[in-house]
Amino acid sequence: MINRVVLVGRLTKDIEVRKTNSGISTTTFTVACNRRGVSRDAAQTADFINCVAWRQQADFLGNYAKKGSIVGVEGHITTRNYEGQNGRVYVTEVTCDSVQLIGNSQRREEPQMASEPVAYDMKDSVDDEFANTPSLDISSDDLPFY
Repeated sequence: MINRVVLVGRLTKDIEVRKTNSGISTTTFTVACNRRGVSRDAAQTADFINCVAWRQQADFLGNYAKKGSIVGVEGHITTRNYEGQNGRVYVTEVTCDSVQLIGNSQRREEPQMASEPVAYDMKDSVDDEFANTPSLDISSDDLPFY
C-alpha cells in the first residue's frame, strides 16, 4: 500500500507554532494548490489542503515561512476523529515528513515600459525565478505512476 503526498502551493496564513505539554513543537497550516487544466478565461480554482508539521519542521516554518510563501510538502495522509461539542468530528490532513520553502510571496516585477518593446518569455521568467531554490528530492521510486 502507498500513502504518499507531494504538494506545492502557497501558505494561506502566517505560521503559529505551539508546544505540546511535553515541549514538542507543532503547527497546523493550509496550503492552497492551484488546479491544473482550468481554462485561462475561467476564475482560477484552488484546493485548500490542511497539513500538520512537528518538531524541527514546525520550528523551521515558524521562523522562515509566512502567508503567501510557496512551500513544498512531502508527507502522508492521516485521518483522526474526536468528540466535539456537536458530535464526532472527522479530520483528514497531511502529516509532513518534509517541508521546504520553494519561493517567496513577492511576485516578479513586470518589465517597465521602454522606448522599444520588451520581449517577455514566461518560460525564461519561471526558470530564473526558481534557479536558486532547492528542489524536492523525489526519486522515481516515490512515484506510484512512474
